[in-house]
Amino acid sequence: MSIEICKKILNRQFTERVGRTEYCDHPRLIEHIAGIYQKAHPDDTRNPYKKFLDWVPYDLIWNANDGPVGWSELGRTTDMGHAVYAEGGIDYRNSIPCPFKSVDEVLNFDAAQEYGIPDIDERAMYFKQTLESAQNEYPDVLVPGGYYKTIVSGCIASFGWEMFLEAVGTDPDRFGDYVIEGFFQVSLANFKAWAKAKPFAFICHDDMVWSNGAIFNPAWYRKYVFPRYKKLWDVLKSEGIKVLFCSDGNFTEFVDDIANAGADGFIFEPLTDLETIVKKYGDTHVIVGNADCRILTYGTKQDIEKEVLRCMNTAKKCPGFIMAMGNHIPANVPVDNAMVYFEAVQKYGQR
Repeated sequence: MSIEICKKILNRQFTERVGRTEYCDHPRLIEHIAGIYQKAHPDDTRNPYKKFLDWVPYDLIWNANDGPVGWSELGRTTDMGHAVYAEGGIDYRNSIPCPFKSVDEVLNFDAAQEYGIPDIDERAMYFKQTLESAQNEYPDVLVPGGYYKTIVSGCIASFGWEMFLEAVGTDPDRFGDYVIEGFFQVSLANFKAWAKAKPFAFICHDDMVWSNGAIFNPAWYRKYVFPRYKKLWDVLKSEGIKVLFCSDGNFTEFVDDIANAGADGFIFEPLTDLETIVKKYGDTHVIVGNADCRILTYGTKQDIEKEVLRCMNTAKKCPGFIMAMGNHIPANVPVDNAMVYFEAVQKYGQR
């Protein structure tokens, strides 16, 4: 079963093939693969997505849950800047204007007061119920716990990029000491609740870098962000929960900081250097990624197969390796290209 394969991989035990997950937002591709699966299993009445998971096959589903109520229902929030790619390559999103009118407003913002600190026992019950429900829905695949707006992503969600950048640039110490503390307290209560829910593994998401690396001075992260990660992750690790850190962008320069803070693994895009992570942490940490979705979208069959081989030749030797397309598989990826990718992973993923 894939769930047992996943647990072995998260415990860094070698399996007959590399681990598998994807972040797929491509309805046509899912339907196409479900049809292939159905021909081989004509009596299977499950929905297309479950057939897709079996065919790949998935071992781990990416999951994050920040609670039953979104911040927009509790206080001020803005646009995180997410792009969504529809079929044909159309980029769209629902923009939310920034509700903050000045940097002073941002520098005096207390996320804990604005959004409230949840009751830990009540939140733990909610997380436990949602986790059990998801695991029952997908019994053959490991469903981890997870949290999305940890610290930096929380700031982006509340302030939007412009106000966030301006406020940190205006007074980085005030922002680090006071503003981040509010986000940390909200996250801490949720992490304590997740620890009570006891998932096997936990995905801590925080988009804390850009495509070219650090958004802010690396020393600022080391003073204000990474020590708080450690405090959050210690809560989970004290319960034996595996912590996988996930960020978009390029966090190569911070891999050591993230490992030292206690992460058991890394989930990353192709911008973060796979070779560096394998060299330093291939024997000790879980590695999830990191094929380039740009090659999947625009490359030839040979390009796609070469990209799969790059990942496999670099990381297949690692017991904790889980192969995935970096970022996600959006709806504008040609189905034929995706099939080349999946077939190459199945071909070269055997150990």
